Amino acid sequence: MANYAYKGRTKAGELVTGELDAANVEAVARQLQAQLILPVEIKEAIEKKSSDIDLSKLLPPPKIELDDMVMFCRQMKALAKAGIPIIQAINGLAEHSKSERLKEALHDIVTRLQMGNSLAAALGTHPKIFSTLFVSLIHVGESTGKLDDAFDKLVHHLELERETKNRISQAVRYPLMVMGAMFVAMMIVNMFVIPQFAGVFEKLGAELPLPTKILMMTSEFTVNYWWLILIVVVGSIFSFIRYIKTEQGQLWWDQKKLRLPIIGKIFEKSALSRFTRSFAMMSESGVPILQCLNIVGGTIGNTYISSAINEIRRGVEHGDTLARTCAASGMFTPLILQMITVGEETGSLDALLHDVSDFYEEEIDYDLKKMADAIEPIILVFLGILVLTLALGIFLPMWELGGAMKR
Repeated sequence: MANYAYKGRTKAGELVTGELDAANVEAVARQLQAQLILPVEIKEAIEKKSSDIDLSKLLPPPKIELDDMVMFCRQMKALAKAGIPIIQAINGLAEHSKSERLKEALHDIVTRLQMGNSLAAALGTHPKIFSTLFVSLIHVGESTGKLDDAFDKLVHHLELERETKNRISQAVRYPLMVMGAMFVAMMIVNMFVIPQFAGVFEKLGAELPLPTKILMMTSEFTVNYWWLILIVVVGSIFSFIRYIKTEQGQLWWDQKKLRLPIIGKIFEKSALSRFTRSFAMMSESGVPILQCLNIVGGTIGNTYISSAINEIRRGVEHGDTLARTCAASGMFTPLILQMITVGEETGSLDALLHDVSDFYEEEIDYDLKKMADAIEPIILVFLGILVLTLALGIFLPMWELGGAMKR
């Protein structure tokens, strides 16, 4: 892809200029003609070299929000249903997209469509934006001539993803804020409050109780070696993030996430809900079961569950039923397994899997409500321990000194 500067005239004869990213000059000319612009001059733009460092290239590309993807699918559904040509539809959406990264991807997709590629193939060249499930549904929609139905399913799927993520983030936000505030308060007390009391106690020369000695030793270590604490904390976070980005680390972390107290079950049910919903969408679109399992396994967002789904796929490949392989995985409850069994026997697997996904969604809502009720007592206990520690460490020697002065 190269950057080309162009000059052209509209139908009204108005001169327009600009730049486009394309594979060659012919691709630029096709893009301009699609926009009803007559090209007058097209030449490759020469970038001016600057001695300044472009910090934007050092930072990761901006993430495309789910809201942007939902809006894109909604608009594509309406345009496809109205019979607007795909190239013209995507070109118009690219011009009005708020996300720069999505806009660049859509311009590239338009170029590939003009070169004769299918929409699914063009979307597949941007796997970080359009998932395998997304591309597969678009491929089915193109093959059956029901592209608007494919985008309608994607809108429903992405909206459910957004709602689930919002519910989980809202439930976790409060305890994280409280724990962060507690950590900041402890650091302030250790570095600024306790040293003042330590000076007073040292001048009086009184025998201090054990809790006060522990607090003073902790405060002294924090004041003298705060830089070491900072290096250890930042280094640990950086090492942890770097490790979980590796294949082995991601598998380990995704497995441990499911075993976390209180929120582990929510992560598991969220992943299984995503699996059953995606599987049902692919199945009702006419995709074979093996291909459904192969596609959906990589879209769960949890590599541990994805590996279990790959085992299910291998079992089905060897001639076993979907219900038995799901039972062997140990991921599903007996109720869900019964529904999958009935779905296989009656040929209504996609409808029953939608019911399974709805069941998981209801379970997630219930667990989120329980999580808020369970976290509040834990936070109160931690706050009580913090207050008790400060009271024993600071006020106990003050009371003893006051009693000694009276005597």
